[in-house]
Amino acid sequence: MNESPRSTYTLPMFPLGGPLMPGALLPLQVFEPRYLEMIDRCLVSRVPEFGVVMIERGSEVGGGDVRSTVGTTARIVDVKTIVEGRLAVLAVGERRIEVVRWLEDDPHPVAEVRDWPDRDDDSDVDHLAMRVGALDALDRVLALTAELGVQVPERPDLDELNEVEISYAVVTLAPLGASDRQRLLRAEGPGRRFRLFAEAISEVEDSLRFRLLNPGPDR
Repeated sequence: MNESPRSTYTLPMFPLGGPLMPGALLPLQVFEPRYLEMIDRCLVSRVPEFGVVMIERGSEVGGGDVRSTVGTTARIVDVKTIVEGRLAVLAVGERRIEVVRWLEDDPHPVAEVRDWPDRDDDSDVDHLAMRVGALDALDRVLALTAELGVQVPERPDLDELNEVEISYAVVTLAPLGASDRQRLLRAEGPGRRFRLFAEAISEVEDSLRFRLLNPGPDR
C-alpha cells in the first residue's frame, strides 16, 4: 500500500457500519450535532466532501470503536432539511483513501489521509473476461435473490464503465457482507478485486441455490 510517498491532507470523517465504494451513492440521515456541524462545514468548503471508513469493531457512539484504515471520500451532492435538526444528505463515493492517523475530534472525527488510487495489478490478466464473468455472476445472484421473493432493483447498465469502475460497481450491487466488501475495497486493483469478487459471489450463489432447494416452513 505504501510503495511510494503520496501527499497527505486533513479530512472530516464519518465512520459507518459498512464501507462505501467509489461510484456508489450514500444516502444519510444526519442528526447528531457534531455531524450536522461537519455537513455545514463541508458545504461552505471549496470541495464539499468527507471521508467514510467502516467501523470494524465496537460502536462509534461513545468512542472505543476500531475503524478501518482504508475508506473512500464522499462528495455531497444534495442536502435537504427533514425537520429541525435532521438532514437528508446524499453523497457519492469518489476516491479511495488510506488513513495515516486519526486527529483529535473537532467535534466530529478528523483524520490525516492520502489518496490510494487503484493500480494495474495484473498486466497479464484478461480484464475483459473477468469483467464479463463478474457481471454474469452478479446477474445470476440477483435472479436467485428475486426467486426467493426478495425485491431486487433492476441492474443499471454498466457497459460504459472502465474496469476499475466496474470492479467497484459489482461490489456495490452484490448482496455481500460488510467484511467482504471491505476486503474488496482494499484490493490493489481491478484484477485482484475481480478475483476476490468471484470467490465471494460464488459462495453467495451456492447459499442461495441451497435455500431454493431447501425452502424453510415460511416459503
